[in-house]
Order: sequence, then structure tokens, then C-alpha cells
Amino acid sequence: MKKPSAPVLVLVRHGETAWSRSGQHTGRTDIPLLDEGRRMATRLREPLRAWTFAAVWTSPLSRASETCALAGFGDVAAPRPDLMEWDYGAYEGKTKDEIRAHRPDWRIWTDGVPQGESPQDVGARVDRVIAEARAVDGAVLVFAHSHLLRVLGARWLGLPPGDGRFFVLGTAAISVVALDPDSRQPVIQRWNDTSHLAPG
Repeated sequence: MKKPSAPVLVLVRHGETAWSRSGQHTGRTDIPLLDEGRRMATRLREPLRAWTFAAVWTSPLSRASETCALAGFGDVAAPRPDLMEWDYGAYEGKTKDEIRAHRPDWRIWTDGVPQGESPQDVGARVDRVIAEARAVDGAVLVFAHSHLLRVLGARWLGLPPGDGRFFVLGTAAISVVALDPDSRQPVIQRWNDTSHLAPG
């Protein structure tokens, strides 16, 4: 009987949008990619050829699903509602400066958002994704969003959801988390790689 391979998750944040450029919290608002975001997504094709994927999952929000399609995986991707971005509730569309003008000590990683999700809520969704990914025999490609993927990085290592604050993530960045094949210890193999976006 074939031994299942150690799971590998290749995580891709969507390309640039008007709100990612302006720093506005973009949760469930379905903001499209900018032209530059589409160019970023197309540049994902070459580096992602390094893997053969047993499954491809995407957030159903268009900025993620379009990134997935432009990267060459639209015909095989399955939408996963659990991969949607943090629900920012009352803070949707607002920048950190706007929020801190009336809540100076606010931190999403500890406080969550009114009428939206707490770090624990997002962690619970991410834990379901991780459990499903660990049952797949082979690499899984995931297209999603900054805060969601930062929580996923933390939870993959067994850290609290709020520790996602340590994992900065740029638009169209590639990250890789895995289990060490010998120790089965969760590890980060690569994080926030945007080298494919460099000119030339």
C-alpha cells in the first residue's frame, strides 16, 4: 500500500485591488483586481509550475478566484467558503488610521471587529481547511486573502490565531507550509515570496 506523501500547502494571496493599495479593510466586499493585480496573477503561472497539485482551492471572492484563473488553475479549482477573508463587520472599507481615530488601542489580532469576526472565529475556519488539506495525498494549492492566510500560517504551526500578526504577506505572494517528512513537525518552507513579481 502506497504511503501518503507529507502534505504541502502552497498559499497564494490574490493580486492587487484598489482597497489593498489604499489600505482599506476588504473582507466580504467583492472588490475586483486592478490591471496591475491581473498582471501579478499572470506572473504566478511560472513559479507554480514547480508543483503538481492534488487539489486546488480558492476563496469564492472574485479577487481570489480571478487570481486563481489567471494563474492557470481556474478550470480545476474548487471554491471554499472557509477561505473567505476575515469578516470586518463595522470596519469594512476603513483604514487602520480611520479606526484608530476613535479606538486608538485597537488591534485586529486581539480585539476582532464589531459585527464581524474574532481571531478565534477565523481560526476555526482555518482549522477546517487545514484538517481537510492534511487528508489530501499530495500538494494543495490555496488562493485566498492576507489576514486569512496569516492566520492559516499561525494555526499550521499550532500557534494561536492572533499570532498571524507575525506573518506579513504581500499581494500575489507565494508561501509554502508543510510537514517535515521525517519528524512530521509542521514547518514553514517559504513565506511572502514575491520574487516572481520582479521586473525582467
